[in-house]
Amino acid sequence: MLLGMVDDPRVVLIKLADRLHNMRTIYALPIPKAEAVAQETLAVWCSLASRLGVWALKAELEDLCFAVLQPQVFMKIRSELTSMWNSTSKDKSMRRSSIRSDLLASTKEVHATSTHDLLSSNDQEQSNMEDLLQAVLPFDLFLDRRRRSDFLNNLQSNSEASIRKPKIVDDAAIALTSLAACEEELQQELLITTSYIPGMEVRLSSRLKSLYSIYCKMKRKRVGIRQVYDARALRVIVGDKNGALHGPAVRSCYSILDIVHRFPVNLIIYLELPMSRRLWTPIDGEFDDYIINPKGSGYQSLHTAVQASDSSPLEVQIRTQRMHEYAEYGLAAHWLYKESSVNTGSGMSNKIKQSTSYASSSSEDEITDGMPSKYISMKVGHPVLRIDGNHLLAAVIVSIEKGGKELLVAVRFTLEASEDVAERRSSFQLKRWEAYARLHKKVTEKWWCAPGHGDWSTNLEKYTLCRDGIYHKQDQFGRLLPTFIQIIDLTEEEEEEYWMVVSAVFEGKETSTLTSESSNGDRSTSDLPISTPLSDPINNKVHLLRTMLQWEEQVRRRASVAERSLGSLTDPILREVAIICWPYGKIMRMSTGSTAADAGRRMGVDGKLLWVNGQLVLPQTELKDGDIVEVRT
Repeated sequence: MLLGMVDDPRVVLIKLADRLHNMRTIYALPIPKAEAVAQETLAVWCSLASRLGVWALKAELEDLCFAVLQPQVFMKIRSELTSMWNSTSKDKSMRRSSIRSDLLASTKEVHATSTHDLLSSNDQEQSNMEDLLQAVLPFDLFLDRRRRSDFLNNLQSNSEASIRKPKIVDDAAIALTSLAACEEELQQELLITTSYIPGMEVRLSSRLKSLYSIYCKMKRKRVGIRQVYDARALRVIVGDKNGALHGPAVRSCYSILDIVHRFPVNLIIYLELPMSRRLWTPIDGEFDDYIINPKGSGYQSLHTAVQASDSSPLEVQIRTQRMHEYAEYGLAAHWLYKESSVNTGSGMSNKIKQSTSYASSSSEDEITDGMPSKYISMKVGHPVLRIDGNHLLAAVIVSIEKGGKELLVAVRFTLEASEDVAERRSSFQLKRWEAYARLHKKVTEKWWCAPGHGDWSTNLEKYTLCRDGIYHKQDQFGRLLPTFIQIIDLTEEEEEEYWMVVSAVFEGKETSTLTSESSNGDRSTSDLPISTPLSDPINNKVHLLRTMLQWEEQVRRRASVAERSLGSLTDPILREVAIICWPYGKIMRMSTGSTAADAGRRMGVDGKLLWVNGQLVLPQTELKDGDIVEVRT
């Protein structure tokens, strides 16, 4: 198979599809044989699918293997998820989609009937393997919304016709129904609250985390199933017209985030916000802004976990089309991120602490031990972004109070930052650092030091660290507002570059000289490998894969050189090629350089059409070693 992949990568896709079919019908095998096949699939084929980026197929393979290897745990996790997603909220929303009312009602009825039969008969035996495999949802249900709708409609028809299914199959259907209900609820909300802009169409997709991934995450983080907030997830993708509207698309991402998050009722009334603008309640500490602070791989997206209308966790990811393409097909390798977070997650906080080389010496600026690790690098002058709906403005920290729990921030209302966020890692970073530095210098020279100080373009605002882990704006009455700031995480290179620009601006020097020096430094160090204790294991694995590819290129090069030198050899055996005559499988040896016409004459079919390796070829086509020559009549 590996040799076949060299010439045609589709070979491995066919093998993956074949293995998926085998796993779907593995109930026909004896239990020991099925377990052996499942173990091999989990160790080899799931890993291969992960490397190829076929995530949906990988998830289904994992669940099929999980159902065979650990059926009791499989049923327990499925049952717990069903009881969590099937619960009825006391305060139901007035805006419920038809799919939620109809499908949830039908699935609940089937689930209740199955549960009643189970309890009345006292049958505690586990479902057979075929039932467990049926409970694994096909991966293409999440790729095609129409097929998923047909699946749910078929479920409703079966329930009306009193066609009983195993309880665990009904549980899987309930999970899919709850996800479809959340997706339609968000879609209806976006249709009401967002405006249509050509080129910035919003697309929705959804997925259920595989039970095996949930099981592994529970073991790795030692949490209960209710703490796995991404067991079901929605993804919102905002079009950017092939990057031409990337800045407005970024603003639209934050606008959608503002719609998804629902603030407390008293805060909504105080701000006179319509209730329809707020959809779900965010879960404290589960908001990650990877747009402002991309991951090391360059991955950008907004991640938030919310309590959906059924009072169960739901993850929502929001990104632009270009961010999505980079995450799915670009350098942001998902398997690399996953393995690095698993293998070295415990050392992350240590690395952050070690990389913070500019902690303030002032007692007022020191960060307490109880602060989140991502805020320990703050000091006066650090750049931040102020986010109010879809408005992103540049700002800097003026003072740090109460051990970092309160910040005084200077905001420049004329310094729109959406384009800066969209292209943060670009070559024009020094110009943005200069804008932050000049804002910091202006506040320092004006001696502004309290909330409300400023002029027509700049204002000082107070922000308080809340229980959701975000700094929210505080008004003059001490009340918290939805407006918040995001601290810009700086790498060691960016940190050095930023404070170098700040120093130059305060001293009145030109930053153009810094640009040339920085570019020269980047060119001199761009080719050097960056190795840290955090990424060493993963870098070693990537280095091994690259070495294997280089070794393959060397082997191919040597083989081509050897093939070209065959004509100068005198040994007749080395100057022959072996072909296979189909359909009888006869091996025929011919001299190097023989054509399809020569093979036809040897086979006694001179003048007829010949197929080589399944393709019709011209008579003068040169044959290679191992070619399959076929005559079709």
